[in-house]
Parts: sequence; C-alpha cells; structure tokens
Amino acid sequence: MEEKYFSTRHNVGFQILDHFSDKHNITFSSKRYGNIAKIKLKGKTLSLLKPSTYVNLSGKAVNYWLQKEKMKLPNLLVIVDDIALPFGKLRLRIKGSSSGHNGLEHIEQTLGHQKYARLRIGIGNKFMQGQQISYVLGHWTEKDQKKLPKIFENAVNAIESFVLQGAERTMNYFNKKSVTLED
Repeated sequence: MEEKYFSTRHNVGFQILDHFSDKHNITFSSKRYGNIAKIKLKGKTLSLLKPSTYVNLSGKAVNYWLQKEKMKLPNLLVIVDDIALPFGKLRLRIKGSSSGHNGLEHIEQTLGHQKYARLRIGIGNKFMQGQQISYVLGHWTEKDQKKLPKIFENAVNAIESFVLQGAERTMNYFNKKSVTLED
C-alpha cells in the first residue's frame, strides 16, 4: 500500500489491526500479497493479514492466504470502512453484499460468493456531493483522531469476541452497542 493512504479513513482496517498487534505485542512480517502476523488467543490461532494489493484487488490476497493457511471460511473476518454507518459505529455481518465497497466486491468475485464475515467500521459521510472519494481517501480530522483510540479498542474487542465467542454472540452485542463519542 502506498504510504499516502496509511492514515486515511479508507485504511481504518489496517489501523485496527495495528491497534490489535500493539495490544498483543505482535509484529507483522512482509509476505506474499501482504503483511502477516500470527497470534494464539486462548488456544485459537489467528492470522492477521494486511493485503499489499490495492483495496480494489484485496480478494487476491484474501484467497491466497485462505488457501495457504487452510482456513475455513466461517473463520474469515474482513474489516472495512463504511460511509453508510455513523462515525465509530461497528456492524458485523456473516454474509451480505459489498454495498458498493470495492474491496468487498473483489473478495466476493474472487471467492465466488458473499458468505464470509465482515466487520464494517463507520467512518461517517460528512462530505459534499461528488466528494466521496476525496473524503474516503482523506485523512482523519483532528477531532476524529481524538476519538479513534476508543473506536479501535471497541473494534479489537469485537474481533476477539468473534474469535472466542462466535459471530452470532458478537453480532448481538456489538451491532447493538453504541459507542459514546463525546465532543
């Protein structure tokens, strides 16, 4: 990924994985199609992937690592930004459409279906008509940056819940949970 995208709204999934790796004191290594980190969490092995392909081609990296790790599809969790959700809101789904997200669309095309879990992170939609791309690829405002640690912590908790408690329990809790983002 190009350095200019590192701290953009579109890169929130990578930022969350960085927060996860900091919390668990693990590091990513550069491998084929992305950076990989592995961790054991209460007896379960997690492989974290930050694809090095463009987001619009992330299906290639996801499919490669699914095959390489012999991972079962119900264990896959893709983390993406979502302009349809309010800033900071999380929504987990175990299947569904791409909703116009090019990364999810490519994963669906590559896998041949929509039956994989995705954790959508609300980035809000505070942009003028015709400015969606600039907004999504734009950097966080100073005000938003102050709220990110709480959002990242909530997302990491959702990931851990997905792994340890399963998708249904995680959806029931985190999809209803409202993150308080005081001004």
